[in-house]
Amino acid sequence: MSDTTRLTVNGQEVEVASDHPHLLAALREELGLTAAKDGCAPSGQCGACTVLVNGKARVSCQTTLEKAAGSEVVTLEGFAATERERLANAFSSTGALQCGFCTPGILVRTKALLDQKGSALERQSAAARMGAHLCRCTGYNSILDAVEMLATGEVPTPKLSGSIGGDGAKYEATELALGDRGYVDDMAVPGMLHGALRLTDHSRADVLSIDTAPALAVPGVEAVYTGADVPGETFVGIIYTDWPIFIPVGGRTSYYGDVLAIVVADSPTTARNAANLIEIEYATLDPIVDPAAAVANDDDLAVWKSTSNTLSVSAYVRGDFETAFAASPYRVSERFITQRVEHAFLEPESTLAIPTDAGGLMVYSGGQGIWDDRNQIASILKVDPATITVELVSNGGAFGGKEDMSNQGQTALAAHLLGRPVKCTLTREQSLRMHAKRHPITIDLDVACDEDGKLTALRARMIGDSGPYASVGMKVLERAAGHASGPYVVDNIDVRAVAARTNNPVCGAFRGFGANQAQFAMEGALDQLAELADIDRLEMRRRNAISPGVIWGPGQRMDDGADGVLACIDAVQPAYDAAMAAGKAVGIGVALKNSGLGNGFLEIGRAVIHYNADDTIEVRHCWTEMGQGVHTVALQIASEELGVDPERIRVIVDTTRELGAGQTTGSRGTLMAAGSVKAACEAAIAGGTQIGIDYEGEYRVDWTNSLEENAPDPILHSAFGYAAQVVIADRKTGEIEKVVAAHDVGRAMNPTLCRGQVEGAVHMGLGYALTEEFPTDELGRPTNMTLRSLGILRAKDMPDVETILIEVPQPRSPYGVKGVGEIGLVPTAGAVAGAMKMVDGTWRTRLPIRVHQPLGFSS
Repeated sequence: MSDTTRLTVNGQEVEVASDHPHLLAALREELGLTAAKDGCAPSGQCGACTVLVNGKARVSCQTTLEKAAGSEVVTLEGFAATERERLANAFSSTGALQCGFCTPGILVRTKALLDQKGSALERQSAAARMGAHLCRCTGYNSILDAVEMLATGEVPTPKLSGSIGGDGAKYEATELALGDRGYVDDMAVPGMLHGALRLTDHSRADVLSIDTAPALAVPGVEAVYTGADVPGETFVGIIYTDWPIFIPVGGRTSYYGDVLAIVVADSPTTARNAANLIEIEYATLDPIVDPAAAVANDDDLAVWKSTSNTLSVSAYVRGDFETAFAASPYRVSERFITQRVEHAFLEPESTLAIPTDAGGLMVYSGGQGIWDDRNQIASILKVDPATITVELVSNGGAFGGKEDMSNQGQTALAAHLLGRPVKCTLTREQSLRMHAKRHPITIDLDVACDEDGKLTALRARMIGDSGPYASVGMKVLERAAGHASGPYVVDNIDVRAVAARTNNPVCGAFRGFGANQAQFAMEGALDQLAELADIDRLEMRRRNAISPGVIWGPGQRMDDGADGVLACIDAVQPAYDAAMAAGKAVGIGVALKNSGLGNGFLEIGRAVIHYNADDTIEVRHCWTEMGQGVHTVALQIASEELGVDPERIRVIVDTTRELGAGQTTGSRGTLMAAGSVKAACEAAIAGGTQIGIDYEGEYRVDWTNSLEENAPDPILHSAFGYAAQVVIADRKTGEIEKVVAAHDVGRAMNPTLCRGQVEGAVHMGLGYALTEEFPTDELGRPTNMTLRSLGILRAKDMPDVETILIEVPQPRSPYGVKGVGEIGLVPTAGAVAGAMKMVDGTWRTRLPIRVHQPLGFSS
């Protein structure tokens, strides 16, 4: 094969090196065409890298240069300007993009379909043809709306909204759709080197030696660093600093995602190939993979440097469960089992670190808490945090999976030691192995009610597999414990939730954060009680729903925002009644989810308004944009409060100001950003809106209590979102036909984006209920190691979703905001399980249903 390959790219004949592993690498690394994204190369299972090859849509990470030789390749950059504008406008107008990472590839596929079918392109056909594309954010329906618009109608020109509650375009929507607003892996600077990590070969093993010589001998390799090269702290973590940056010689691996070294070279391919050559000698140990066995025996510690196999215990008691349960006429005792799940955000983790002239570092991160990133990097390098600036590059999806540092520490270390820019991007397999997952939780539930269906007693015993390192695992189990009773009144309650340390994958934050696991169980038990008491399932929920003034769960007296529960139930009642009358299989799920950290944490969010001489206005806040639209919310608030054109506003998140408030988590981004940006606008107006001055605003939540305080009338959470969902399925086949989702969001700051959050979460909730799982073998190694094996629903699998937005204001919250990022999937699994019960008469108690309890299974 020749050293170079000739082909035509975007109308220009080019010659590229033949040693690229695939066409995608040649386009991105040599030609600088980054609209085609690398989400899973070389597996070709996400579609983000789609380009046109001789007029046909092709996945470029599976197209060899030998096959592409002599071909005409067109990337999204090469489309005609009018066509690019029309495609972007359609997707922006329908809310068909959130994080945007998948969108350029989908636009290329859309053009190919329109070129073939034109106005004859039908929605169902488009859905089938989109099977090569994975979108984790939208739920696909808005994407198909955009395709229909392009095929059959006029495409409007979307505009930013300058008002709170305005239905304008997403901030940077056009740039995201066209792939022009880069992610970290799209960035390149002069003299940049590339890092690649070497991961462990065993989930639990002592590291006896690390031989880097074979990697260093590879031409193009500049350096190899291990734990011996770290000048400062070797452990990091959001809550506990127990996660090693590297496992050094003499250390012990604790899961299959542990890092042993980073190789730095002149290209990603060279670095990755060299990393595989590092020779490591181990003394292997038997992994501890059963969480119940782990917490029962601290004589054999699963995790290096830990002191117990029990990470945390969250417990509370109200009333007298035993007496109330025994006296109740209807009782249910059931075990519910939920599974480990992978986030599957489309953008693999990537970091770029650049040494500065002043001896510090400029770090570009897609993490969910860049001030935490900064402080942890400084601890690793043993430098003053003030010498490091971390800038958020809005990421390609996260859902909680980018809270913990992934490769930020190793990349910064390499750049610091070499004095040169280093970029490190994880492969999809590395991403799957490294970052925290959704907790698998086993829940033993005892629930009872009286003759009228009123709940009388609840006992829950939960054990969650948190993997080796803390991450936020203790908080996930705390949240599961707190949400054990769902949005219902139960006077006698006894809950205990344990987070176990094992050698399985780390588990931490994931959309729902323990509330969905707990409420899948509660909704299932409620359905069983309704059948025993011969009460309609929706009526059962209405009779037990919380309301203002009642005591909920761990002891919180609910405020006026709790009217949202019955408002949601009322909103779905007509759809429920009609589906039941039509003989459909119908499931119902009702849920609540806190917004914010709560439980006694002091939460502070800050923002800055800064007028520039060029007539632009900077809005700086401290929350990560990951597709949910927090930048858009900040822009619309500033535009309305300041009375300025939204086109003047630029939204920035970096650590040049001390605005940080931890992680963008717990559905709190909109709530906290709204309060702080509003306060900054008020400060700017009071100060005369002068050029060059930082006008800072602050919003704080300092009135919550922890469980441990035993406060007489505790406020555990400052805000809650509420939801009711009806799942409608075919009575014979079990095929889900429609989901009706009513969500009380307090205030819909941008209704299009708000509906998009609900629809995307419903898609994720359906996958959680039916097909998604991230299992491991007896050695703690994941067995589903490709995107397709994860069981994520594709466009053709997605039913219609009708979203009903309810606005019951949250007291003490800016603009009445409650939050919507997580609650969208909390009721879904319970509703799906209820619908499946109507199909074959069998209760579902284990997720995912189609894997463990498919139609017709025998319990």
